[in-house]
Amino acid sequence: MKDGYSLVQIGLHWLVALMVPVQYLTGGSIERIHHAVHMGIAPSYWDVVQHQIHNYAGIAIGLLMGLRLVLRIFQPPEPAAPGTWTGRIAAALHHAFYAAIIGQACMGFVASYFWFGIAPYHVVASKIILAMVALHLAAAAWHTLVARDETVDRMLLPRRKRSAEIV
Repeated sequence: MKDGYSLVQIGLHWLVALMVPVQYLTGGSIERIHHAVHMGIAPSYWDVVQHQIHNYAGIAIGLLMGLRLVLRIFQPPEPAAPGTWTGRIAAALHHAFYAAIIGQACMGFVASYFWFGIAPYHVVASKIILAMVALHLAAAAWHTLVARDETVDRMLLPRRKRSAEIV
């Protein structure tokens, strides 16, 4: 197996992967709250709870992705397919994930605490990220079921020490 990611990088990946669906499940509460307030009625308690979960989970995702980016810069994984077109596409998608998710967290923070006018862009970005996740999952399935290579193992198993480092 090629050298992959550290245990910390793997843990952060899966923590963010578990938190992102929470954002999609709680995001609708924001529109319902704003609609209720606009209509002069009190929003439901559960919508308020979901809105808070959405905000704080979004902030946490942004910080975790920032940490992942720093780790990737200082502890880069060995490319799975260096120099190939698939390797370049994979690298581009991973870089796009960092930009999109960190940017999304920043837009959500701005929409919640400073300027709600950015909210429509936040919604559009959520759809882009959803498409990126679908592409990411399709690629993982392809690597596992069709190519039958070790690409997905790199995010399941911590990187191995090189034999020179073991001695």
